[in-house]
Amino acid sequence: MPSAQTLTSQPRYSGVAIALHWLLALMIVAAFGVGTYMADLPLSPTRLKLFNYHKWAGVTILALSALRLLWRLTHTPPADVPMPAWQARAAHATHGLLYGLFFAVPLVGWAYSSAAGFPIVWFGVLPLPDFVPVDKALAEAIKPWHERLAWTMALLVLLHVAGALKHQFVDKDGLIDRMRLARG
Repeated sequence: MPSAQTLTSQPRYSGVAIALHWLLALMIVAAFGVGTYMADLPLSPTRLKLFNYHKWAGVTILALSALRLLWRLTHTPPADVPMPAWQARAAHATHGLLYGLFFAVPLVGWAYSSAAGFPIVWFGVLPLPDFVPVDKALAEAIKPWHERLAWTMALLVLLHVAGALKHQFVDKDGLIDRMRLARG
């Protein structure tokens, strides 16, 4: 294994990639937190406001995910850090699944909102088209999938964080420095 000294001299992700990573991380954690909190609230102005915030966050996550994917496809990331093959496969699989869920969770939420007859007006200004026609039975069928996919993403995020912490505190290989907000 390389030393932390070796890795800190290796290239980091670009500033745009780092900013998109951390902005999406914050947005996803916030949207998940709001989503789990609001789900059991009784019908009230607060619940309706939180649903709108949650939908706005979801659409923003979708847009930022598209931008992040486009950036990733057009910019070469730093070389992989040497690690056992099974860890590299697990990291690549986790990243691939996370990218898929960055799109699936908001799209399924949008489909649910459309099927339930609740339009999305992004930030209260930009009305978005219905993703599917209004259909209460379809909405009930879609709703649990949004929740299941969100929980799956939450578990994968925890796995991603655990992997990063392992590299930082067990392997001490400096991997986390490649995505750190600021050098220090």
